Amino acid sequence: MATRTDSNSRSRNSQSGPFSWGDNTGPLIGAAIAGAGLAFAAHFGRKAIMQGLEASAGDWGEMLKKDHDEIRGILDQIIATDDSQTWKRSMLLMKLAHKLDKHSYEEETVIYPALRDDNDVQQADELDKEHGHVKTFIFELKQMETDDPNWIGKIRDLRDALVQHMRMEEDQIIPNLRKDLDEETNSKLTMMVNKAGFMMA
Repeated sequence: MATRTDSNSRSRNSQSGPFSWGDNTGPLIGAAIAGAGLAFAAHFGRKAIMQGLEASAGDWGEMLKKDHDEIRGILDQIIATDDSQTWKRSMLLMKLAHKLDKHSYEEETVIYPALRDDNDVQQADELDKEHGHVKTFIFELKQMETDDPNWIGKIRDLRDALVQHMRMEEDQIIPNLRKDLDEETNSKLTMMVNKAGFMMA
């Protein structure tokens, strides 16, 4: 006796191969979109929290000084390690590089242009050049093994260069620029530094 095959059943089976999602496509796509949305929200929320904490430091000058303190703190943590703590050194170097990238971006896109507008072009160019030296330091440190005997010496050299650079900014650049600008312009700089930091957080 011949068996009748339901045409609907046949067409349904022909669509359910090993790579087909069958009739559950909608929920799967919905779950994927929801997951992507949650990841984006978490990333955006982290950035907002990080930058919100920085903004609470006060005006643009206080925000930059707070960054300087954090950078010095990370460098001191690295210097306190020994050659056996290679993983910790790598993690701290990554943290330092990220903090320096963010801080440099804030200064190079907001503060140094403001210095140039304030007729302090030579000073802005010199500070920019020093940022280039710091980026070279970080690149070279990333190429070295963290248990290399010369690695920690290079970190100390980096710290010395950064401390000198940051001290000049804190003692001269920030107070002089702040003094030259009116309250509205200082407020605008604070907003711009905060926005630049959010981009890099």
